[in-house]
Amino acid sequence: MRRRSVGASGLQVSWLGLGTLTWGRETRPEDARTVLRRFVAAGGSLVDTAAAYAGGDAERIIGRLIRAGDVARDDLVIATKAGFGIRDGRRTVDTSRATLLAELRESLRRLGTDHIDLRQLHARGQAPIEESLAAIDTAVVAGDVRYAGISNFVGWQTAQAAT
Repeated sequence: MRRRSVGASGLQVSWLGLGTLTWGRETRPEDARTVLRRFVAAGGSLVDTAAAYAGGDAERIIGRLIRAGDVARDDLVIATKAGFGIRDGRRTVDTSRATLLAELRESLRRLGTDHIDLRQLHARGQAPIEESLAAIDTAVVAGDVRYAGISNFVGWQTAQAAT
């Protein structure tokens, strides 16, 4: 499978990515194992997940598959997102520094890895964008995150984040 750069960065990913939105809900762990192994065997590397997917179960499944040796961590480019959550049965968006850094620790634990290749803000929250981006930058400087990005931002929000 061909590779491409993510934007102007040095991050190289497979042209096709594997989404894990349904892992831990509609997709059983044994089926996820089969899909991930076939994806990597076909040359795929980019695995998209999020802390919010099935309450963290998608990340847990990926972590278990890595720990079990079903796929090598070095064969994956793990892209996970933060800022969405479920509290008291309701979907929330919290992109505060405290929440983003706490979610990072939990994502690393669930994934069983020492770093995340691409960490994205899952949505624009109520926290000042400077606070949210500074939290992501802190994680990059610490080596917990290799690359940062955004997800589900509309055009003006993207422009604001870029400036």
